[in-house]
Amino acid sequence: MKASLVFLVVLLLGGVADAAIVYTAPLDGVSEDSPNESPGTGSATVTYDFAAHTLRVDVNFADLMGTTTASHIHAPTPAPLTGPAGVATQTPSFSGFPLGVTSGSYDHTFDLTDPASFNAPYLTDNGGTAAGAEAALATALAEGKAYLNIHTTSFSAGEIRGFLVAVPEPASVTMVGAALVGCLALRRRHCTRERG
Repeated sequence: MKASLVFLVVLLLGGVADAAIVYTAPLDGVSEDSPNESPGTGSATVTYDFAAHTLRVDVNFADLMGTTTASHIHAPTPAPLTGPAGVATQTPSFSGFPLGVTSGSYDHTFDLTDPASFNAPYLTDNGGTAAGAEAALATALAEGKAYLNIHTTSFSAGEIRGFLVAVPEPASVTMVGAALVGCLALRRRHCTRERG
């Protein structure tokens, strides 16, 4: 079985063809840390390019009860896909995010080598450098401990939010499938030898 695990790891590590990782999240009131009955919905796509040190944030939202006051990424939560966290990115809101509206869209790419891309306390808590803050945010994203939310006049702590989850590329899914088939074949062959 150890050989099959090594085979899987080699396939997965060898399959990293792109420097960008895409994370997505549906946004709604039920997903807030204190769930609410907002009819608001939205979606977020966050693309982290670790070679270029950029973070593209693409958000669409509609039907909010209050008007927007802020939006940002919070990280890290104590456990994956649950709980609250402090703000990791710019405060009081993403640069250029549409404020004072109940629906809208936003698309901006942040330079993660610029300390201004991060909340000052987050920067301080992670070594006081943009590199430290980037590494901490990348880890939180990879571990499912980062979420994006939109704050409004009706819900100052956040009207809609969603945890950012990595979207596997089709090539990665194919490689993982091939690796799993290979693992199963090796295991079957190993079990057959033990019985025989």
